[in-house]
Amino acid sequence: MGQDPNRIDPRIHADLAHLRRLAGPARALSFLPRQPARSALNGRHASRLRGRGLNFEELRNYQVGDDPRTIDWKVTARTGQPHVRVYTEERDRPALLIVDQRMSMFYGTRLNMKSVTAAEAAAIAAFRIRAQGDRVGGIVFSDDGVAELRPRASNVALNRLITTISEASCRLRADLAVSGAMPLNRPLEAAARIATTGNLVLVFSDFAEVDDRTERLVRRLAQHNDLILFPVTDPTAEKLPDDFRIVASDGALQVELDSRHERVQARIEEVMGSRVARAIGWTRKYGIPVLPLTAGRETLPQLMELMGLQGGAR
Repeated sequence: MGQDPNRIDPRIHADLAHLRRLAGPARALSFLPRQPARSALNGRHASRLRGRGLNFEELRNYQVGDDPRTIDWKVTARTGQPHVRVYTEERDRPALLIVDQRMSMFYGTRLNMKSVTAAEAAAIAAFRIRAQGDRVGGIVFSDDGVAELRPRASNVALNRLITTISEASCRLRADLAVSGAMPLNRPLEAAARIATTGNLVLVFSDFAEVDDRTERLVRRLAQHNDLILFPVTDPTAEKLPDDFRIVASDGALQVELDSRHERVQARIEEVMGSRVARAIGWTRKYGIPVLPLTAGRETLPQLMELMGLQGGAR
């Protein structure tokens, strides 16, 4: 039997059915503060995730066994009786997933397109975050637009996010004409407007089209939220094959790149590698966790490995 010409290749486009099948495998992961010892989200002494915030519940008289740190000294001084402030953990926490589906992501040489790896990783994270009871939303962007989905505590919101990611992935094609590359700043600005404080913000991107403002936006998001960066690369970012040739396009003009020319090879590797290097530099400067993903391997095993789960490298 011949191959169905209408069947979508999951290495090239992440359709809705493919992303939904990731819901089961996503159960292995956790985006809560308590992380496995080998997780990249663990710092030297504590988790890099702050977790849910606290809601003020009540002010009451001090009771034996209460934590002295919860004493409200102003009220105690005014009333002459020790009082404590009681807090409860927030029932849910907003999570915002920023998912890059620009033409720069429609590239892959070994297994997946980078756009597919980003879509898969975002879907896995979304399923797991919603299963934890947290609100989930996202910003899905391409070169021609930005879709904003505010975090909601419902499976309807989860399905809307997964559908939006899938539709953006399936719109990408080699002959897609774009008027210009979407700068990463636009979705980051939207994220800064939506995630004012106490959010979990995950960014899945190749970090193309960044500048000094990008760094300021990243720092701003990290100051008030738990920010995790997932830079997505292709194996050619590390080393181009000696006989590597590709026709690159910006949607209007085309150029053939041939790695047999040393200057061409060095320049391509420099551009591809500098994107991840810049993101990793933000880890050193601001303590932002960076979990690199490659389109050359299956997505779930990479995430499991990065988050300290046994069997991730299988």
